[in-house]
Amino acid sequence: MKKILIFAAALMSIAPMACKAQKPQYEYKGDNASGVNSPGGRPALVVQTGAERFSAYLPLLKGKRVAVLVNQTSAVGAELLPDALLRQGVKVVTIFSPEHGFRGNADAGAHVKSGVDTRTGLTVISLYGDNKKPKPEQLKDIDVVIYDLQDVGVRFYTYISSLEYLLEACGEQQKEVIVLDRPNPLGNIVDGPVLQSKFRSFVGMQSIPIIYGMTPGEYAKMLIGEGWVKAKNVRLTVIPCANYTHKTLYRLPVAPSPNLKNMAAIYLYPSLCLFEGTQVSVGRGTDAPFQQYGHPALKNYTYSFVPKSVEGASNPPLKGQTCYGELLASDANSAYRLTESGFQLKWLLKAYQNYPDKANFFNSNNFFSKLAGTDQLQEQIKKGMSEEAIRKSWQADLDKFRSIRAKYLLYES
Repeated sequence: MKKILIFAAALMSIAPMACKAQKPQYEYKGDNASGVNSPGGRPALVVQTGAERFSAYLPLLKGKRVAVLVNQTSAVGAELLPDALLRQGVKVVTIFSPEHGFRGNADAGAHVKSGVDTRTGLTVISLYGDNKKPKPEQLKDIDVVIYDLQDVGVRFYTYISSLEYLLEACGEQQKEVIVLDRPNPLGNIVDGPVLQSKFRSFVGMQSIPIIYGMTPGEYAKMLIGEGWVKAKNVRLTVIPCANYTHKTLYRLPVAPSPNLKNMAAIYLYPSLCLFEGTQVSVGRGTDAPFQQYGHPALKNYTYSFVPKSVEGASNPPLKGQTCYGELLASDANSAYRLTESGFQLKWLLKAYQNYPDKANFFNSNNFFSKLAGTDQLQEQIKKGMSEEAIRKSWQADLDKFRSIRAKYLLYES
């Protein structure tokens, strides 16, 4: 990569770090300082996120008690949304945080404690673990909740699950929700198997494909419009992005979580994450998670890596063991070319074919089927079906989803 971008908004902790920008804890390896390019590499207008469009939503907050669901991606210039709102005179009373915490450096699935932000004195409530859905008492003294998280457009990335629970809780308690929309870095792709209802979990709550091609604002509208949110009469306002379409190749200025360190990882994530339901490592505990895969038993590969304990991956799979496999891409452009046609099965199929103990390739906890959203994919792989045949099996469900998706798009597709 040609450039290394230090986070525009630093990563934060609940305490003792402040909500204001701090010295970065790790580097975000991007290769596009402006954060925006067209797919063909031509210059494009700079995208303006919903959070940056103060004139569109500050009047909606006047005289109201406001909560925010945010993390380190909720940047407005060089500061984070809670600081920006307080500076504008908004009465912010509570901060909610999603998986990975307010600072964004917790391990995937790790318990994140609630606490107090020492800079503002605001209560920080973790919406993860046993408290995924805001409780009535946590919303009691709030009029409106703002959702402002940078998603990556993949079904099992849990920020959209937090969004659904937020909409449901606020609908039940008759609280307003404002989604400050942010671009989807995979917004021009709709692909992969569609989730079957029996596999619903926090890593997949609705019948959508792995890559669903919608922004958080569009997705929120679909959740309500299709009646997928249990609560009725949810009061939702979406503040759209400016200068964005689904053809825009948006490159994130801030890493969305500790193991998606750069755009190469983000582009490869939807295809490689299924390895987390197998014995194979995706490189957690290395400098290139979700850019590679490997296992000690894949000795016919020449490339290797060794997972270690690092921030965001304190106890990674296959820790301390030499894993043989493939480094798929080390830069964003190469990774995008591998993914632009959609969800990729070839690496999973290749690893399975080369794994000596096929009976134990998939983990016994059924996590692979939860990630895939179906148990059909695992059976298809075991049967030795071709990628082409497997892809054909989910096309009818994909077409059905595309027709639903089209009703809720806010941007040119």
